Amino acid sequence: MSLNAAPSADRTHIGIFGKRNAGKSSIINAITSQNLAIVSDIKGTTTDPVQKAMELLPLGPVVLIDTPGLDDEGELGALRIQKAYQVLNKTDIAVLVVDYGTGITAEDQKILDKIRDKRIPYVVVFNKSDLYRNQQNADTVKEKEISETVSPQNCIAVSAVTGEKIWELKELIAKQIPSCHAEKHIVADLIQPNDFVVLVIPIDSAAPKGRLILPQQQTIRDILEAGATAIAVRETELPETLARLGTKPSLVITDSQAFEKVAADVPENIPLTSFSILFARYKGNLKTVVQGAAVLDTLQDGDNILICEGCTHHRQCEDIGTVKLPGWIRKHTGKELHFAFTSGTEFPVDLSKYRLVIHCGGCTLNEREMKYRMQCAIDQGIPMTNYGTAIAHMHGILNRSIEPFPELI
Repeated sequence: MSLNAAPSADRTHIGIFGKRNAGKSSIINAITSQNLAIVSDIKGTTTDPVQKAMELLPLGPVVLIDTPGLDDEGELGALRIQKAYQVLNKTDIAVLVVDYGTGITAEDQKILDKIRDKRIPYVVVFNKSDLYRNQQNADTVKEKEISETVSPQNCIAVSAVTGEKIWELKELIAKQIPSCHAEKHIVADLIQPNDFVVLVIPIDSAAPKGRLILPQQQTIRDILEAGATAIAVRETELPETLARLGTKPSLVITDSQAFEKVAADVPENIPLTSFSILFARYKGNLKTVVQGAAVLDTLQDGDNILICEGCTHHRQCEDIGTVKLPGWIRKHTGKELHFAFTSGTEFPVDLSKYRLVIHCGGCTLNEREMKYRMQCAIDQGIPMTNYGTAIAHMHGILNRSIEPFPELI
């Protein structure tokens, strides 16, 4: 992805599902006018979910996800099918590709039911229409089947080979996202034009070389779009910067791991929060993670804590998730605790053995996947919080850090 591209988490995620040889990869190539996916007559060509970020008119920035066939076979095939179903957790629009001649099968109906259960907007694509329409008794996509299984407004018959109705398919997919979506902001709605916002960004052994991490980049962009001024400093230069600024900043935003020092250096009359807290609000789960942080005070010897990261990266010796955070928790609780760690797309289905789940800010996860993970914890009665909220709580500054959000106080 180029430096000017939209972050994956902010793109509309379109999951392509269907049986082997239904033409999922051909549909992707047709709607993008590119050979993005390998097309073959051999069943099971797509063995793992494959993502491609791109611009797709009239939707704009999207992520297309090609999935394995729903009728894959054997022990390995069952694992591939499981992977396909997991893609639903981050799918904003589902596209079910069905062979025009076969119609909706048991495998198609099963995932269609799951799509509906999760309330995911969807389109059913009857592909390969060119192979059947001119044959005797070839109208196998009967009006009855469509009306009983899927609304006619949600389905379309196309040919990925001839290009028939591909333009109409793209328009139908775009219609699944309401045009009245409320515009969301990371921080822009908290500030005014010409305000000063100070961002505290530690540069230590755990920081990526030569660049800022995604939430820092996105926050700076949101500040600039609001017409305000972003001032980025290390925690070591923060006191001098505040003294020389000449005016009180409207907000200070800090990296979670520097929370304690920054809170001591920022006067009480200057609002203070963290990137993690801002992103919990941006993803729609701030209230839940604030409540989850309180569980840190009730942990007992032997409790299991799950620490999750949405991305994968090379861990350094001072890694915040696997080193600093467990250390702070042990110091705060004085208890003998057990920690487990996950990263990337893997998230346990069964959370019952954990007393608490602590998640990163989720900057690389889209809103649907973050809400899915949160709902998994809620359904199983397991409290969940995030890095920044937990750290603020342990350092006794959580109430101060959520003051910019009066609805939580």
